[in-house]
Amino acid sequence: MGQEYIQDKTGAEVILRRSPRARRMTLRVSTLDGRVTLTVPRRVALPDAQAFVSERSDWIAAAKAKVAPIRQVGIGSVIPIEGVDVEIIARKSGKPALKGGALLAPYRGTAPSVQAFLKAIARERIVDQADACAAQIGTMYRRLSLRDTRSRWGSCSADGNLMLSWRLIMAPPDVLQYVVAHEVAHLREMNHSASFWSVVETLFPDHSAQRKWLRQHGPALHSYRFD
Repeated sequence: MGQEYIQDKTGAEVILRRSPRARRMTLRVSTLDGRVTLTVPRRVALPDAQAFVSERSDWIAAAKAKVAPIRQVGIGSVIPIEGVDVEIIARKSGKPALKGGALLAPYRGTAPSVQAFLKAIARERIVDQADACAAQIGTMYRRLSLRDTRSRWGSCSADGNLMLSWRLIMAPPDVLQYVVAHEVAHLREMNHSASFWSVVETLFPDHSAQRKWLRQHGPALHSYRFD
């Protein structure tokens, strides 16, 4: 069976997801791209789902208005690098490079080349921080990978593999450092118990400001497109 869709009062598409575990109808608006999903119990009739969405059209519109607009990266764009806004300026040839507060990038393939540049810096910063944190608590990770995840900034698997979002390089350095410390702490405590947070405090004391920054500004980092 293909994906089901219904429309709100404005004609915008709403993804209809039927779940055997759902006990009631719930609406969710993605803070990353404004996508609207209605989750319903499996046997809910389509007209009932449509009526539910229609009654909440104003709420949907308000939630979508808070989503950061999509920003296509290219010459003339401004992107944050380590928390500082940087304009992308064209250069005749060569790889992207930071110079004089600007990011010089080639005309052709601007977005992919900038993305590769950001990933390279991200790997360097993240590996340095992960190595330092792991050494501080006397542990080691097996492998570290960078991904473009939508639902989380990082993770630690049971077998000691770390995964971090390369988009953290666009956040202020202390935010990146906190996220890495958080995931390295899971090498000791695979949970979010008091013991886990004690390890986090050892690695990155007083992290409330960094967590708040991620809640308020993190979704906007996903609005930059490198297609």
